[in-house]
Amino acid sequence: MASTQDAWYISLLGLAEHFRTSNPPDIKSCIQCLQAVFNFKPPQRVEARTHLQLGNILLTHTKNIELARTHLEQSWCLSQSINGFDDVKFEAASVLAELFEQQGQPTHSKPILRKAIELSQHSVYWHCRLIFQLAQIHATEREYEVASSLLGVGVDYAQISNAAYTRVLFLLSRVMLLLIDKKIQEVLPLLNQAGHLVDSWTGSPHQKEYLKVFFLVLQVCHYLMAGQVKSVKSCLKQLQQSIQTIMAPTWPDDDAVCGTAAGESFVWLSRQQLYVLVYLVTVMHSAQAGYMDKAHKYTEKALAQIDKLTTGEEPSLSPASPRWSRALALAWRLRMALVEHAALCRLVAGGKAHALHEIAKAAKLLANAPTPVCAAAHTPQLHCLLGLYAMSMNCMEAAEAQFHTAIHTSQERDLWMFAKLNLAIVYLRQRRDNDLAQLMEQVRPEALPAYAHGLRAASYYVLGLQAFFQARYNEAKRYLRETLKMANAEDLNRLTSCSLVLLGHIFLSINNSRESMNMVTPAMQLASKIPDVHVQLWASAILKDLYRLAGDTERENEAYQMHCNFSQALLKDHFQASQLPQHALVQWTTGSPPALPAPPIAPPTPSTHTLPHT
Repeated sequence: MASTQDAWYISLLGLAEHFRTSNPPDIKSCIQCLQAVFNFKPPQRVEARTHLQLGNILLTHTKNIELARTHLEQSWCLSQSINGFDDVKFEAASVLAELFEQQGQPTHSKPILRKAIELSQHSVYWHCRLIFQLAQIHATEREYEVASSLLGVGVDYAQISNAAYTRVLFLLSRVMLLLIDKKIQEVLPLLNQAGHLVDSWTGSPHQKEYLKVFFLVLQVCHYLMAGQVKSVKSCLKQLQQSIQTIMAPTWPDDDAVCGTAAGESFVWLSRQQLYVLVYLVTVMHSAQAGYMDKAHKYTEKALAQIDKLTTGEEPSLSPASPRWSRALALAWRLRMALVEHAALCRLVAGGKAHALHEIAKAAKLLANAPTPVCAAAHTPQLHCLLGLYAMSMNCMEAAEAQFHTAIHTSQERDLWMFAKLNLAIVYLRQRRDNDLAQLMEQVRPEALPAYAHGLRAASYYVLGLQAFFQARYNEAKRYLRETLKMANAEDLNRLTSCSLVLLGHIFLSINNSRESMNMVTPAMQLASKIPDVHVQLWASAILKDLYRLAGDTERENEAYQMHCNFSQALLKDHFQASQLPQHALVQWTTGSPPALPAPPIAPPTPSTHTLPHT
């Protein structure tokens, strides 16, 4: 029979739980009951558990973060020496480490998690969970090698522990980090190993489909990072089919997918988050392939799904959940990536005013980034977009400043190269031959990574453009034919159309009208399909001259009228963009984006589960 002292604290714990689960919850009374437990000097186990409960409740329901941290530290300190007390011990370590990370103090998180990992080797679930958590912190700090090594330990541990599903999750997570770190040679064998494990899966069909989606997302990203738009089509189609299966009404919730086996209670993303991610990679593919209308359509659908996630319509991601802040940061990143692609597509299609609205949306998102890490990751990309916009507006000094800012603030080699290739075009247009020659040494095709197919093709195009400006026509043709070969191999339609129209211009310059027509006609057809108004404007000017030389007055007049139409539309759009207050963003190069007038509210987009298709 319990002593009177025991009865008191047991009653207080019961009363605290009653207040917590009341409708509505009485959090103040719950906290008071839990704090009163310490007056009765309870056993160490009860004291540790009560500190953990208080820490969690204070974090979830109050803004008293410092007091919550104190209780979590006491719980972690007390529970370390207690055998068989895993749930309290490792939850305290996990929540405390997460709190330090959210406060921007990951150096405090790491030793806590390392100690917890050392103590948890007998508990499959906690050992795996803590490894995932520590790897995530190292990855956020861009310590990719350490994070990858930890995930490798997780792969081996899960295999020894017969946690097959978690083993594949560790393996795929490691592939993801290697992709981020551009360790492409290490990616392929691990990706192939993961693909074999998924294909030969004999466990739960729901787990197999979930792992298949994770695998296919990484495979698609691997191709898109390289600019291999044609090669990716098959696995992108498989991914779209798999996500349709996962989004079916009969599909179980995430907990059911995990199953009941020890150490397998993990998911990479919820199925709603995966759904948005598949839309995003479809948008990325459409943009790279030059299907701007399709990219815009899927962007609108994806943004509608993100609105559902962030407004709490998805019950598994309620604001009271410990996962809410991470989910919010992910939703922010997905939204930012979609808005960036929307701006890029608008620029290609010749809609500078629309593009500026999208860039302003991105600037507002950046000003309200959920974490400094999120802001740092996307600031260089926004400067790059502003550089492209400034180029389209003939603001060359602003474009140069934006590209330099992107280069200096980014840690991503691919973004450096993209910015430098565009900066080279700025120098070309300004006739700055010395600056251009120095820059081109850094972005010649042989200086670029072997995997970067799209960037290498673009580099050949810039070399061809440089040779054209210097009237070295044979050299220009050689570079442009290399671009065409690479672009055609992977359906990089925009590079193809740009190369064709430039070749058409070169042949016109050397009085080869027949070859010029052979280049310009398909360039115009492809540019109309994208659509790329700038290439259409360029091609129509060449066609006008070709028909004049051929003495075909009727077609010359048609081409002239077409050229006038494109020119007038671009001039009108140019004027509209220049009058917008958001145009001032081209002068922003330091700090947070300046405050701007709120963009107009767009009408709501209907929510749908229609499968994205290539």
